[in-house]
Amino acid sequence: MANSNRNQYIPDYLVTPGEVLEEYLDVHGMSQAELAARTGMAKKTINEIIKGKASLTPDTALKLERALGRPAHFWSNLERQVQEDRTRLAEKERLEAHLGWLKKIPVNAMVKLGWLPKQRDKLAQLEEVLRFFGIASPDQWETVWREHQVAYRQTQRFETCAEIVSAWLRQGAIQALQIQCEPFDRKKFQQALESIRSLTREEPKVFVDRLTEFCAVAGVAVVFVPELPKTGVSGTTRWIGDKAVIQLSLRYKSNDQLWFTFFHEAGHILKHGRKEIFIEGNGLDGEKEEEADTFARDKLIPPEELHRFLQLWNRSDEEIIAFAERIGIAPGIVVGRLQHDGHLPNSHGNRLKVYYSWTSEEAA
Repeated sequence: MANSNRNQYIPDYLVTPGEVLEEYLDVHGMSQAELAARTGMAKKTINEIIKGKASLTPDTALKLERALGRPAHFWSNLERQVQEDRTRLAEKERLEAHLGWLKKIPVNAMVKLGWLPKQRDKLAQLEEVLRFFGIASPDQWETVWREHQVAYRQTQRFETCAEIVSAWLRQGAIQALQIQCEPFDRKKFQQALESIRSLTREEPKVFVDRLTEFCAVAGVAVVFVPELPKTGVSGTTRWIGDKAVIQLSLRYKSNDQLWFTFFHEAGHILKHGRKEIFIEGNGLDGEKEEEADTFARDKLIPPEELHRFLQLWNRSDEEIIAFAERIGIAPGIVVGRLQHDGHLPNSHGNRLKVYYSWTSEEAA
């Protein structure tokens, strides 16, 4: 829905109530001294209003209504408008000092994805970016990003593209807030994950909606947000209020990577605290990342099942397909695991993987 204020005309000059009052006095052939006599106001006060040195109060507006015949709200609106214009002009000057920050924001990519409207004027574009982030100025962006740094010990790895990563996170938050979730229930989420394993065999037109529904019932919002350039982010986990959020970028196009990332993020939700933000990408490591990796590996392919398969496997794709069928997951996930563990060269078995891509409509 369009914001009617976005195309509002903002003058670069001010018309004060005093200027309008002076014109009325000229039209009526009335001096300031006569107006003072008719209103009971001090001549000094009237002169200061005309010169723009004093504000026009509601009491003055009522007196002018009686003396000059124009309604009090006319005079009050003039004062309100000039105060608003004065504030906007000061804000315009302040924002001009932040246009350098705008260059760090991937505006063109965000416009293409439908996250922002395109504006020709740089200040107007900066206003749109501030609305997107829900902040008053770039100074507040610094504050919000520092909070991410505190919450997530490895955010410094993304410092070179901090504004871009924060835009991707913000879009995920916007989408997550639109998902109606039940209160988070750990047991329900664990049960949902059992059902979600079978979704790995489905096409996106099936699994996206069902994945979202299964998780929402357990208090987890799952959102798919296209990756922005230069971030190298595949997924993130964080809490927004009492709602757990899993955000996926489809950075890696194959189904084994997508589903491993999802279950990795699910592992963070089940095993780690609500105050941390986990942003996956660029080879992150650490104890909690290893725990989430282990959770994802074992949830997708139980260790005992994999061990039994490897003992009997004769290196054929048909055996991989049969094994995947038996444990209820997509064959591509098995291929990805075998490649990762060194049992299969990265050049083999890829025909069993499914590769996804964003359509322009889905990305927007």
